[in-house]
Amino acid sequence: MSAYRTTLRRAGTVAALATAGVLAAAGVASAHVTVHPDSYAKGATDGVLTFRVPNEEDKASTTKVQVYLPTDHPVLGVLVTPQNGWTAKVTTSKLKTPVKTDDGTITDAVSEITWTGGKIGAGQFEDFNVAFGQLPEDTDQLTFKTLQTYSDGNVVRWIEEAAAGADEPENPAPVLKLTAKASEDGDGTPAASASAAATATKTTSASSSSSSSDSTARGLGIAGLIVGVLGLAAGAFAIVRSRSPQS
Repeated sequence: MSAYRTTLRRAGTVAALATAGVLAAAGVASAHVTVHPDSYAKGATDGVLTFRVPNEEDKASTTKVQVYLPTDHPVLGVLVTPQNGWTAKVTTSKLKTPVKTDDGTITDAVSEITWTGGKIGAGQFEDFNVAFGQLPEDTDQLTFKTLQTYSDGNVVRWIEEAAAGADEPENPAPVLKLTAKASEDGDGTPAASASAAATATKTTSASSSSSSSDSTARGLGIAGLIVGVLGLAAGAFAIVRSRSPQS
């Protein structure tokens, strides 16, 4: 019985450690500042971008979030949704190249949004919603570099951009992919097509963005469970072998 208990205990320990290690790695891999949805149609109008900020520290809270909007391909008509406990400061900048729209020429655009006054505790996250009037049409993606400040003074800079074919950087910046416009439908108005594409994207953003951001975590979790099962199987085999001579 002593050998039996020792073997069983070792098998259980191996399985538990393997599973815990994989799940911990999955949690770290998914704890980045991200933008949702992760894609919109080029030139989409009247939509919402959600910046999700998780707290990665065990002994400090997130007290400040700064999101920088690109000005070379500006996002027009930016409005900030009131956030309970947080105060938003919106900074605008002169555009090097003014943007011509149906309502006139735009010479200024929002370049930075800073949220302060609130707190994101350990094991928590906060969603910051930003409405826009129109996205640019002349680029394939928008990068929103972000700074996350903690109560202990530590600042995490989510500003790194992934190179083509390279692994994801340690502190990647949130990236919004811009896809080709939907083809014109019955009403023949490109604006209506872009709006429809934006609406469809918003209604599916919860499931699609969660699936995209958590795919790695799910894969690692499944791998951990497989490792645990194999560990238990190995332990059971060892138990059978240890008891065979006694039989």
